[in-house]
Amino acid sequence: KGIYSMKYDVYSYGVLPLQIISGKRTSRYYGRNEDLNLLEFAYELRKNGEGTEFFDPSLDDSSSAWKLMRCMQIALLCVQENAADRPAVLEILTMLNNETANIKVPRKPAFSVKSDEDECIPEVKICSVNDASITQLIPR
Repeated sequence: KGIYSMKYDVYSYGVLPLQIISGKRTSRYYGRNEDLNLLEFAYELRKNGEGTEFFDPSLDDSSSAWKLMRCMQIALLCVQENAADRPAVLEILTMLNNETANIKVPRKPAFSVKSDEDECIPEVKICSVNDASITQLIPR
């Protein structure tokens, strides 16, 4: 919207851990249909309880899986669509340093093609009797 905010730095920070823990680039598409960007892919996997599938196999260690999940959730909080929902830098630091701190459930990431409501929207029905509009141009 053309307005700079500290939350843009938070967004940029959130992208980095997602790239690191996945070993994937943000410039490609992922998912079953390859229609999700990296942020959407992480969000969907976490939402469906399949977050461990997001991790780079070289990081796959059962003892650190919960730390990676926590890191993923914090990163997803940082990239939420609404900048006001993103945590402040101090909150991020607290969540990273305190393993018992509660972490909110992240909402849809910014720049998502899909919306959370896509699955719930019923088909649009056309209720108008008027099948055609007639426009008549009249010169001045």
